[in-house]
Amino acid sequence: MGEFIHTNFPIKVNPSNYLKIKNIIPSNVNILAVSKGFKSQEIKIIHKIGQNDFGESKFQEAFEKKLILKELTQIKWHFIGRIQSNKIRKIVKNFQYIHSVDSFEKLKKISNISCEEKQNPQLMLQVKLSDDPSKGGFDPKLLISRWMEIKEFKNITLKGLMTINPKGLSSKENANLFKKCRSLADLLQLPDCSMGMSDDWEEAIDAGSTWVRLGSLIFGDRF
Repeated sequence: MGEFIHTNFPIKVNPSNYLKIKNIIPSNVNILAVSKGFKSQEIKIIHKIGQNDFGESKFQEAFEKKLILKELTQIKWHFIGRIQSNKIRKIVKNFQYIHSVDSFEKLKKISNISCEEKQNPQLMLQVKLSDDPSKGGFDPKLLISRWMEIKEFKNITLKGLMTINPKGLSSKENANLFKKCRSLADLLQLPDCSMGMSDDWEEAIDAGSTWVRLGSLIFGDRF
């Protein structure tokens, strides 16, 4: 099977950017290289210098990359896109991490399918901390009220929370939302927070992020 995207375009990835960030972030913070929209060859370049975690948001694109890169057994694939109910089985079977579980109903379905498929994905529950109609996620109050029920779901590992801040916020506004996410994770006794992207990762780390999702900083601008 051929490369899924952009086979006629030059590779733009710059490993020095990745290494620079890797060398300055705290040891408890993980980089998730957001490889959606980039070539498998570019993933290989970053993987070769030590990056194992890669994030994809479209199942078909990710699946084809997995086939091309199947010999790179250390790669861990993370699903970070909006979850469609009819794709949950495929996501469960192909991703070790799912960062974008945004509703109780989808969480329950992931648990049921994981039981059927004998899988145990590691999950981040997406929370909505601002009034942004373009973003999904659990309402924090609902998450707290149903937490004991959620903890009973089988064949999933609840690792942490994920949030995406609205665009156009100031550095202080970004930091305040990230701190809310970290506080909620601490309240629920979850170790991880997946928060912060290429334009706000420093504020996220200061607020307690343990996973930063970096795309353009590592791979360059998407075509």
